[in-house]
Amino acid sequence: MVSGIKWALCYSILKQVRVDILTQGLLGAVLAQTAAKKDETKSATVVGFLSGLLADADVLIRSSNDTLLAIEYHRHFTHSVFFIPFGALLAAVLLWPIMKKQISFSRVYLFSLLGYSLSGFLDACTSYGTHLFWPLTEQRIAFHLISIVDPIFTLTLLVTCLYSIRKRQAFIARMGLSLAGLYLMIGLLQLQRAEAVIQTFASARGHELHQLVVKPTLGNLLLWRTIYQYEQRFYVDAVRVGLFSEPRVYQGDSIQAFNPETDLNMIQKTSVLYQDVIRFMSFSDNYVAVHKGQKNILADIRYSNYPTGLDPLWGIEIDNHQPEKHAKFSIYRNITRESRQRFYAMLLNDEVLK
Repeated sequence: MVSGIKWALCYSILKQVRVDILTQGLLGAVLAQTAAKKDETKSATVVGFLSGLLADADVLIRSSNDTLLAIEYHRHFTHSVFFIPFGALLAAVLLWPIMKKQISFSRVYLFSLLGYSLSGFLDACTSYGTHLFWPLTEQRIAFHLISIVDPIFTLTLLVTCLYSIRKRQAFIARMGLSLAGLYLMIGLLQLQRAEAVIQTFASARGHELHQLVVKPTLGNLLLWRTIYQYEQRFYVDAVRVGLFSEPRVYQGDSIQAFNPETDLNMIQKTSVLYQDVIRFMSFSDNYVAVHKGQKNILADIRYSNYPTGLDPLWGIEIDNHQPEKHAKFSIYRNITRESRQRFYAMLLNDEVLK
């Protein structure tokens, strides 16, 4: 997001409309348009858009008793590259009854295949992580190129989609995809710049990095949240890498890394609670710490409402006195006016007091 769009607006969009889902559909629609004949453009757009959404049907996999199940299976097998032909076939079968008067089943499947094909890849371009190569590996793949909500990327696809419908020319869709791909390449360049800056900054601190994650903050490619581990602590900072300005580091806080071997030594490893903690640590790529304000909450510190903050976006609530009870996964929405203003100041490359 460019500096003229405020953090509050982006958060409101994320909460109310789920622009990440809209972007999935738009990418599917534009991909389908690239193979459409003039009289098929509208049909291809509908099929591609709806097929692009189908991969996220995995959000329906959940349990009221085991709340971790939802985060484990979101962006799971339905996002794998090996599931693409089957996901496309399912989309085609579902859409065939309403599309059979316009186009043949083979064309419905082709547009479904194109619409579904990059759903997993697009999610992998964000920081959440996607089981892109399941079942070969259970590792979540995250390229950290763009935020889960990026208005520039979404608007590029939206304008392309609408203009392609109007002109009914496939080359417009191909041009739009090229621009979207170029934007992802800019994200890669910015990521590499931010990584280099924080590595130099950590070295100046006398820290040797054990693990590092650099991710874009909401809706932009200028300001990046960085988290690295040195010894038994996580250090959270923000790096602003402007396109035409010198990089700038906003120094954040640090927190003790959570270690289940020592911090949960009072609970049996075979207990439900202990296993839930291990599951959450796997999901969080081991970037887990005890919430500073609430000792019964384990936080995924990769994500926060503020670029250098330690208040998590989500975590699990544990009760050591009930080891056979599942941990509760919770999402926290505690954005303050001050944090929004500080975020905006960082985005504009202004001075921010720690």
